[in-house]
Parts: sequence; structure tokens; C-alpha cells
Amino acid sequence: MTLTAPYGAWTSPISPAMLTQAGVGFTDVSADGADVYWVESRPSEAGRSVIVRRTPEGNVEDVSPAGFNSRTRAHEYGGGAYAVRDGIVVSSSFSDQRVYRLGADEPYPITPEPDVPAGDRYADLLLHRELVICIREHHIPNGEATTELVVLPIDGSAPPRAIAGGHDFLSSPRVSPNGTHLAWLTWDHPQMPWDGTELWVADFAADGTVGGATRVAGGPDESIIQPEWSPDGRLHFISDRTGWWNLYRLEESGTITAVCPMDAEFGAPQWQFGYRHYAFLSDTGIVAIYEEDGRSRVGVLDDGALSDVHGGRDVISSTVAVAAGRVWTVAAGDTEPAAVVGIDPATGEELVVRSSLSVDIDRRYVSRPQAITFPTTGGAIAHAYYYPPVNPDFAAPEGELPPLVVWSHGGPTGATSPGLSLGRQFWTSRGFALVDVNYRGSAGYGRAYRNALRGEWGIIDTDDCIAAARYLADQGLVDPDRMAIRGGSAGGYTTLCALTFHDTFATGTSYFGVTDIAALAADTHKFESRYLDSMIGPYPAMADRYRERSPVHHTERLSKPMLILQGLDDKVVLPDQAEMMVEALDRKGIPHAYLAFEGEGHGFRKAENIERSAEAELSFYGWVFGFAPAGEIRPVEIHNAEPRQDR
Repeated sequence: MTLTAPYGAWTSPISPAMLTQAGVGFTDVSADGADVYWVESRPSEAGRSVIVRRTPEGNVEDVSPAGFNSRTRAHEYGGGAYAVRDGIVVSSSFSDQRVYRLGADEPYPITPEPDVPAGDRYADLLLHRELVICIREHHIPNGEATTELVVLPIDGSAPPRAIAGGHDFLSSPRVSPNGTHLAWLTWDHPQMPWDGTELWVADFAADGTVGGATRVAGGPDESIIQPEWSPDGRLHFISDRTGWWNLYRLEESGTITAVCPMDAEFGAPQWQFGYRHYAFLSDTGIVAIYEEDGRSRVGVLDDGALSDVHGGRDVISSTVAVAAGRVWTVAAGDTEPAAVVGIDPATGEELVVRSSLSVDIDRRYVSRPQAITFPTTGGAIAHAYYYPPVNPDFAAPEGELPPLVVWSHGGPTGATSPGLSLGRQFWTSRGFALVDVNYRGSAGYGRAYRNALRGEWGIIDTDDCIAAARYLADQGLVDPDRMAIRGGSAGGYTTLCALTFHDTFATGTSYFGVTDIAALAADTHKFESRYLDSMIGPYPAMADRYRERSPVHHTERLSKPMLILQGLDDKVVLPDQAEMMVEALDRKGIPHAYLAFEGEGHGFRKAENIERSAEAELSFYGWVFGFAPAGEIRPVEIHNAEPRQDR
């Protein structure tokens, strides 16, 4: 029997607690012979990152011992925190950032205790013979961290020794199969790795000594990612020199050959270390993840010919490895959760090893994404995924249109993808419409689309989120008077800009969002410390522009209620950013709620905080839009919440 209830008040099978049961994240898939390894981020263990191994016999076991958090803080976003070879595993430890060797006994450190606690951070770990090669980010009091490529013995018998430096950033060390050459990437302020990087190759001795370093590709306007040596010793890499991240090969003559030129993205922004977008099946065969028309695919390249591997999931992460005749990656689908899967490259048959979802969801309650392209400011177009409300148990009163939640992703040089997410279905199964926007500046649509945000951050990303909402309202799909916007980090900034400088949305939620971009430019970590040079302009030379686009300096224009959530250990967007906005809302008497979480950084990892955030957001929208959420939803305390005449 179908019940009639207002949109937003529908009873959903997806509870806030279930979001944490489905919150296991998978990254850093790698292979060691026939064994497959990956990292799991587990909200139920306070966000601990755990290295997991699958043997050829199908046994799955934790490699990280109980209590050990295999995570690096290099660049604050981490990645590439472990390496494995011949069963030997080394890993960074989140607690002190030292590198440990893991095994049957207790983990033991192979890097020394730094002078500054957690001051030496290691990432992009690589094992070669008896050596560990990796990136070291060295932090000093009251100064910018330095980054070097270092080498150390695998038993920790000698301290790390720097073998390459001289640049603000380094990444991706790769040793040739015969052990005689080393490749790596560099870039310098104010470039980000998706703006411009350089690829270097040097002679490499058995003791780790490097000599004769030569730049072979790249520059300030060419983004190169993931150098990789083929089994027969030829250097490959991904470059966006044509406007699309495509795969290239360095020939013995020094010329560079495109392996499979096409208007598609074979790479993604390197926000973290350790991304692997392709791997070798043989001397000439390559398996690659690529994105075209907003969908990612697994393809096999052989002698320049590309053939798709048709598995059951079509949203593929930036991690791939080859082991035991299968392609291993993390994949999701419209109705399938993210999972570690092994794909037969010949048949597309999938072997699902581990799913991010530990509960079963009736697919009748799942809203399937609809890719939309819509007009926006300046005669441009933008992209998004629209999710209509879906719940077979309920119907809305006749004539009622659903409220809309606009999602603005972080980065801003990032992207959203349409894989099954209980975080989205939490809303659509309650009667919300949802649109997840890939505004101009998002990855996945080529360099020109990515660069459209240069100098325009806070303007066209906001315009595109507004345009998406208005497009859906004009189509008669959503209630134009009940539209909310929400986002985290850069998406939080877009949210705050929309609520401060525009009147489209009735409310919004900022997760660790930027309120004062000048404060962000003056006080953030090294990796992003010059990011805003391209997104806004150089600071302080363009201080007026920074003030002009900072919501906290224009609170006289605020009138809409908002919810603000913040981790108190955030080193990317500091807590005072949130607190400045809360103070402004207090001064103006605007209804708002503020939740601050101890022990959370940039992105919430703990189960109880993920659950509380979802409850708070639903409760807040219920108050704003005038409906009572179904189920046992803990209300959020709303300041300045006097009774309103329009409710």
C-alpha cells in the first residue's frame, strides 16, 4: 500500500547509522605476484586505514596489525602510504609518520624519530631490491616544509638519504626493470600537479645513488602523471599536452609517441600520492582506466588498439593493478556499491572480493542518476547528475514538488561520479531530489573545462550550481522555493558564496568550508599554499579580490539559515574559518546550527560523526522546509530559531 506523505518526510530504509556501514573506502590497489593488496578506510574503527591482502586461494586478511593506522599525512591528503614486494610490506604510520616494516612480529620502524613530532612524512613508497625509495616531506617550525626523494635500506640500518630535490614538490619514483634508471616527477609553486609537472630520468646505481638527471618531458603548461616502465624497459607516462590526459611512450630516440590519442581522460588530478591509472598486462598490452562523456571505463590497449572490458560496474577509481590474470581495481555502478573487483580482461567477468556496503538495499529504493548538461552563464554549458526522489512506499500530496539538494564537490579541481552512494540515496529515498554538479573547473572533461575556473573561483562554480537548480525548477522537477545547497571544503566555499551573494537557495550546509579565502591563502599547508594564485590571483597583490569573494566580509548580505560542520583537527581549512562565519550569523540573528567535532580533520572519518552530521542536516532542512523527518532523527540545536510566520 502506497502512503501519502510530504516530500522529505518519507520513511527510508537507509538510516544515518547505515551511512557508516557503507562508508568503507578502498584505495591503493597493488599486486605482488599473484597476491592483491589494497587499503581500507574504516569508519567503525575511527577511520583507521588498514592494508588488506587477498591470496590466490581467495583468503582475505588484514596486513596492518590491530591499532596500526597505515596512512601518511604528506600533502595532508596522503596516499601511497605502503609498498609491497615478495611478501615484504612497509608502511607509514599515521601516529608518528615514520615508516614501519610489517610482518609476523610487531611493526618496527625503519626511519628515525624526527626532531619535530610527525615532522618527517613519507609517501609514494617503492621497494626495489633491498631499498625503500620514497618521497619525504620534512617539516620545520615556522617555515615551509621541504620535499625530497630519499632512499634507505629496507631493514632501517641507515637513515634516509636524499637523492633528488631542488623543487617544491616531487612524486612518483619508478625504477626501470633492469634497475639502471629512475624516473620521477617534479613541480614548483605556484603550479599544482594538474597545471604543470616535469618528468625526469636519471642513472640509478645499486646503492641508490642517482646521476645524470635529465628532464625528458613536461613544463608549466603540461601536466604529466604516473610515469611507468613497461616490462621491456620503455618509459610510459600520461600527459595532457593535447588538452586531454592521454598515454605516451618515450622512445629510445628521445621522441615521444602517443599510445592511444583520443578526446578522453586517461588520468585525474593528483590530489593524493599513489594513483595508478594504468598497468601492464605484457610488454605491449596495457590496461587503462579512462573517462569519456562522464563515464569511466576499463580498456585494454595493444599496439594502439583500444578495446573495452565490459564488467558489471562502470565507475572506476584511480587505482588498477594486474595479478593472476585479472585486472584489479575499485569499481561501482548506478545500483552497485564500490567494491574491490578482479576483472577477466578477455570476458569482463567480475570477481567481487570486498564491498563497501555491508548491508543489503532493496534496489526499488535506489534512485538512478541521469546525466544532464545545462546552460549556464557566459553562454557556456555545465554537467551534473540528477537523482529524482524514489521510494515505492510513498507518494507526495497532489501538486507538491520535491525539495532539492544541490551537491557541490570539493577540490575545486575534482569531480563527482555516479556510482551508488548511500549518502545520496539517504536523501532521495526520503523524498528529496538531488543534483550533483560537475561545475566548470571539474576534472573529466578535458583541460579547457578544467581551466575555465582559473581566476573565477567563487563565481562560475557558484553560477553553475545555481544554473543546475534553476534548470531543474524550469523543467518542473523541483520546488523552486525549497532548494538547498551543500558541499565540503571547496564545495563548502561554493555553498557559502551561493548563500551570501545570491538568493536562489533557501538554506545550505557547509562542511569545513572556506569563509575567508585570504585567511586560507595565508594559513594552509604547503601543497595548497599557492593554489589560489590560479583560482583567484596572487596574494597579497590582489587582496581586494580576495576580500570581494570572501563570504565572511559580506555578512550584511546574509539572510538565509545555514548549518556549519567542522573538524577541529582540520589542517587544510582551519576551524577559525567556520567560527568566523558562526560569529557573523550570531551578530545578525540569523538561524543557524554549528557542530564541531573533536579528532576530525579535513573530511569526517569517525562513524559517530558521519551519523551525527547526516541527522543534523536532515533535521535542519526539516525545520527550514517545514516537514518532520521520519524515524528517530536526533534534532540539531538551532540558534536564533524564533517561530517564523511563514512556517
